[in-house]
Amino acid sequence: MDFDLFVIGGGSAGVRCARIAAGHGARVGVAEERFWGGTCVNIGCVPKKFMVMAAEYGAAAQDARGFGWDTAPGRHDWAALIAAKDKEISRLNGIYRRLLDQAGATVFEARARFIDAHTLDVGGKIVTAERIVVATGGHPTRPAIQGAELGIVSDDAFYLPACPKRIAIVGSGYIAVEFAGIFAGLGAETHLVYRQPLPLRGFDEDMREGLAEALAGNGVVLHAGLSPVAVEEAGEGRVLRLSDGSALDVDLVFFATGRAPNVAGLGLEAAGVAVAASGAVMVDAALATSVPHIYAIGDVTDRLNLTPVATAEGHALADTLFGNKPRRVSLEGVPTAVFSSPPIATVGLTEAQAAARGPARVFVTKFTPMRHQLSGRARKSIMKLVVDAQTDQVIGAHMLGEDAPEIMQGLAVAMIAGATKADFDRTIGIHPTAAEEFVTLRTETRVVGVKAAAE
Repeated sequence: MDFDLFVIGGGSAGVRCARIAAGHGARVGVAEERFWGGTCVNIGCVPKKFMVMAAEYGAAAQDARGFGWDTAPGRHDWAALIAAKDKEISRLNGIYRRLLDQAGATVFEARARFIDAHTLDVGGKIVTAERIVVATGGHPTRPAIQGAELGIVSDDAFYLPACPKRIAIVGSGYIAVEFAGIFAGLGAETHLVYRQPLPLRGFDEDMREGLAEALAGNGVVLHAGLSPVAVEEAGEGRVLRLSDGSALDVDLVFFATGRAPNVAGLGLEAAGVAVAASGAVMVDAALATSVPHIYAIGDVTDRLNLTPVATAEGHALADTLFGNKPRRVSLEGVPTAVFSSPPIATVGLTEAQAAARGPARVFVTKFTPMRHQLSGRARKSIMKLVVDAQTDQVIGAHMLGEDAPEIMQGLAVAMIAGATKADFDRTIGIHPTAAEEFVTLRTETRVVGVKAAAE
């Protein structure tokens, strides 16, 4: 074989797997046809957070008046933001490529396709590998409606020549609510259209309600319980027709309605690799596909599509195969954040999930943060703990509010270590902070799951 390991895909999962395996002494090849660093670095979480920060600066300038600063509303330069973002992304892109070179991996800037279970066509070059890893990630999808091609998806949003004056965003997941905050914060008339009664399906109900309130407070026009029916051209603009017969006249329609695994043209069938109806590559607990020496990691498996999960899977797989350190990545208790305005962060079970398992004590607080006592902005923070009523272990922590992602990372460590509510209670808070609320929650809001336990 030409390689001990060949990795298809140079995103977060693939680069980490290739780099660590090469560091363990394996002969590694890695192919990437588009850009090193994958979705996260180039058209995902990194550039998106720069754009979130840009919107936050506008809000901060307004809030500064409450603290005595004589700030006048300024004009945002979209082109300057995109140029600065592109410069930083280019730097990060180069770092990912150099990491592979420094580790001793053989790099192919080309598309890879299976010929058989051990053989790949990599940009016209035939190579063989003892083990192969599929780490090709995913891509945004459009709904099957008339005129869908007239709207953009998240990949396109990072390269718009100008900020739209009026935009309709369809969807209510991470991407939809984050970009709603971005465009509204940069001054666009922003509409958010979604089928559910509340945004962020699957998140804790208190967080969903709080976010809907916050989005409306930021000027986002919410169209809950509605679906898109068609998109039509209207000169340079667009008309988005909705399921209740209404229509939105906007400059841009942005579909954030889902993502699908990147498996087209990979030749997985030639290798005998089984995929789900969605196209997701199916894997077992060891990340092996239906062909034992072929593995899949990251978003192409469509299990928990988060960058840190992808990198953890890549690292664990490399350690297991070549580092004499077999280990697996648990998808339980994974912390995550939504960089909405304000952000949400969460780890562990929602109240509903906990209630389905048995009795749980719930502690909730909702308050105006110190900053907005002076800024005058109508914004609330919500913090919540879900506690197993029998063991006293904290099994869920949720927050909506400024700095929620930074705060939740520390709580995740405590929860993974098995901290109880008593441990939280005997921890001294840092004052004055929002974070101290998590260790001063004493009044139980409600008990849930009693019925589930009885059944």
